[in-house]
Amino acid sequence: MAKKRYKYAFAKQKHAQKGIVSSCFAGLSFALFCISSFVSLVYHGKGGIFLGAIGLAAMGLSVYGFVLGLKSFSEKNRDQLYCKIGSVSNGILMVIWLALFLLGIS
Repeated sequence: MAKKRYKYAFAKQKHAQKGIVSSCFAGLSFALFCISSFVSLVYHGKGGIFLGAIGLAAMGLSVYGFVLGLKSFSEKNRDQLYCKIGSVSNGILMVIWLALFLLGIS
């Protein structure tokens, strides 16, 4: 008797839209971190309120991206890769921005 061979076909799932946006916010926050670090290096740490405003905006982006990344896990029948990338990277960037902010206050 011949063995039955089962053929499985999986439908290609689309990525979660909020996860993609969360990953983009993480990339933008990291880019602002690199730019502000370079500008601070050029100005020898005397960037003033300009760099502080960029830092607060980037911290807000990373917080919102983290929330979006967590919300994107609830989307059904979607690939969760960008959700994981966005949530983890925004969480790390959020901690870094908060540490820099608290160092600046003290």
